[in-house]
Amino acid sequence: MLENKKAVIFDLDGTLLDSMWVWNQVDIDFLGKRGFDVPPDYPKVIAAMGFHETAEYTIKRFDLKEKVKDVIAEWDRMAAQMYHERVQIKPYVREVLEWMRQQGIHLGVATASYRTLFEPCLRRNGVFEYFEAVTETSEVERGKGFPDIYIKAAEKMNCLPEQCLVFEDITKGIEAARTGGFRTVAVYDPAAQAEWEENTKKADYHIVKFKELLEPSSFLNRL
Repeated sequence: MLENKKAVIFDLDGTLLDSMWVWNQVDIDFLGKRGFDVPPDYPKVIAAMGFHETAEYTIKRFDLKEKVKDVIAEWDRMAAQMYHERVQIKPYVREVLEWMRQQGIHLGVATASYRTLFEPCLRRNGVFEYFEAVTETSEVERGKGFPDIYIKAAEKMNCLPEQCLVFEDITKGIEAARTGGFRTVAVYDPAAQAEWEENTKKADYHIVKFKELLEPSSFLNRL
């Protein structure tokens, strides 16, 4: 069982957390307040970006006369209550994390989100303590379109990329992790439905539901 893989690195939003509805609503409310609809390509364009990069892009694209720090602060305020009180982990995530821990697998997180949002959410859902390393895009120079964050997460767990599996729901994350030498697992999320077919082709493995990982036929048992 995972004899050649010592660690698993998870994305959060859309992967472990059923949270993309939050950001869809934030985009609608934030841009709507300024007189814009959300362009069809906007969610995909920003999917691999960290908060700072997304704020810069949004200000430039919509010609906003606002500062990056103020945009980020507004997004944080809008999302905080929903993360702290309503966002849930996906079904069977806790069971999968427990199984992996019992196998002696190191568990890490690589996320574009902010700790002030995700840590209270993970603690409320009872899974924060499973992770020995949490890495944010703010800790590296480039966003999730590049392998930097996954490499940093692996380093924190004293693992090489080839010893890790990366679970992601977006194409750019899967591509970046593979570029960095990681094996990848595409995770289905309705918010990334348009990318699902492409993700299944580019990732080494894929799951629609975490329950699949607990079945005897799971690819985890063949690694």
